[in-house]
Amino acid sequence: MKRLLIANRGEIAVRILRACREVGVSPIAVYSEADRNAPHVALADAAVCIGPASAAESYLRIDHLLAAARQTEADAIHPGYGFLSERAEFAQACADAGITFVGPSAAVIRLLGDKIAAKQTMQAAGVPTVPGYNGDDQSDARLEREAAQIGTPLLIKAAAGGGGRGMRIVQDRTDFGALLEEARREAMAAFGDDRVLLERYIARSRHVEFQIFGDTQGNVVHLFERECSIQRRHQKIIEESPSPVLTTELRTKMAAAAVQAGKAAGYVNAGTVEFLLEEREDGDHRFYFLEVNTRLQVEHPVTETLTGLDLVRLQLQVADGQPLPFAQADIHASGHAIEVRIYAEDAATGFLPSVGTLAQWLPPVGPGIRVDSGVERGSEVSPYYDPMLAKLIVHGATRDAALARLEQALLSFAVLGVRTNISYLLAIVRHPIFRAGKATTRFLAEQFAGWKPEPSLPNEVLLALAAETLTYRKPQTVAANGRSAVSTPWQESSAWRNV
Repeated sequence: MKRLLIANRGEIAVRILRACREVGVSPIAVYSEADRNAPHVALADAAVCIGPASAAESYLRIDHLLAAARQTEADAIHPGYGFLSERAEFAQACADAGITFVGPSAAVIRLLGDKIAAKQTMQAAGVPTVPGYNGDDQSDARLEREAAQIGTPLLIKAAAGGGGRGMRIVQDRTDFGALLEEARREAMAAFGDDRVLLERYIARSRHVEFQIFGDTQGNVVHLFERECSIQRRHQKIIEESPSPVLTTELRTKMAAAAVQAGKAAGYVNAGTVEFLLEEREDGDHRFYFLEVNTRLQVEHPVTETLTGLDLVRLQLQVADGQPLPFAQADIHASGHAIEVRIYAEDAATGFLPSVGTLAQWLPPVGPGIRVDSGVERGSEVSPYYDPMLAKLIVHGATRDAALARLEQALLSFAVLGVRTNISYLLAIVRHPIFRAGKATTRFLAEQFAGWKPEPSLPNEVLLALAAETLTYRKPQTVAANGRSAVSTPWQESSAWRNV
C-alpha cells in the first residue's frame, strides 16, 4: 500500500489522513464542489473533485471515486464511515479494479448487512439473539401468526434497514397490519427491499457494542465495549467505556459472543458487534445480538483512548495483509473515556441543521481532552451533509473524573456563526440519572421530551461585545514587571460559554 484514496470528508477524512502519514502512505483526498476549501483537501498530497455538492452526485458515486483512484494511481481506498462504507457493491468494485478496500470483503458486508441473514448466522453460531421471527416466508399470513405468538409490545424491523427507517413498534395487536404496511413501504423506498423481521420489543434496554478486529490469518479479538444508550431518534449522541452497568462476568460473556460473531462471519478488519442489553428487575441482565457495523465507528476514539491503540493504523496494516500485532491477552484498557458529538443544529427549532460560516472555532485543550474535527475558523457549514462538526473525547482515571473533565470541556468549547447542541449535551451530562450511570435507550425520550435551550444573545451581539471589550477595556497593570496587558474575551471565564 503506497497511495490511499480517502472516499470521505470532514473529520474522518482528516483522521485517516493523519494515520496515513504515520505509516508512510500517501493520502489522496476527494471533495465535492461544496468542500473545495475544506481542511482535509488542503492537508492531502493530492485532491480530486468528484462532483457537485449533492452527496448523490459526488461522495456516493462509485464510478467517480474509482476514476479518482485511477487518476492519482491510488492502490487502496478507505471508505471512512457513512456514505459508501457499508455498501457491498463499493467493496466489490474496488476488488474488481484491483484496489485494496480497507474493510471487510463484499461478501461479508452483504451477509451482515442483511438483518435476516445475519441473525440466522448468529443463531447457528450460538450467539444470543432477540426472540422473534426472522424466516424467509414473508407472507402476510405468516407474519400475522408469528406476531400473535411473540405478543406485544412487538418490533417490526426492515431486513436491510438502518437508522430507524423501516422500523415500527406495535403496542396493540390490532395495529399490526397497518404498521407492517408502513414499515414495508418505508423500507422499500429507503433500501429497495421490503422484507422485515419481527422481534420482542424490549423497552428497558441499553445499547452496548464491542469493537472487534480480524486479520487475514483468521485471528479475531475484541477491544472491549462502548455503551451508546444515549440516543435521539436512533442516532447516538454520547458514547462511553467501560459501560457503567457491566459486571466482570457479563463483560466476559458479551466479549466472547462478539468474538464468536466475528469468527462466524469470517470477519476481517475493524468492525463493531452491537448488543441489546435487557435490564431486568431481578438483576439477571440478558444480552442479545443486534447487528454488526462493517466499518470503523464514529466512536472509535473511545476505544483508542482506553487502549492506547491506533485503530485506523491497524486497519491499514490488516488491509495490507499484515497479522494483528497482538493477541487478546495483550490488550488492556485503562480509566474511563467518554465521547460526545458536537452538531451544528438548533435545539430551539427541533434540532434542525444550522448552516453558515464559523466566525469562531476554539475547541477546548488540556490533559485528557481530544477533539477530532474537520472544520476550522472560516469553514462553511453547508446543508448538504451530516451536521456533525466535531467529536469531543475525554479521559479520566474514573467515570466521575471523566464527567468532570467533560463538563468543563463543553463549557469552554467556543463556536460562533452556527447554533450547536453544546447546551443540550451539558444538560444531559448534568442530569442525575446520567450521572448515576442509569440511563437506558429511553432516557432522552423520557427526560428530554420538549427540551428547549435557554435564550441566548445573537452571534452579532456577542461579536460586537467582544470587539468593544478588545477596543475599550482599560489595560490591567501587572505589578510583577510593571507592564500593562489588555484583557481579552478569551481570558474571561464566562466570555464564550454556552454559545
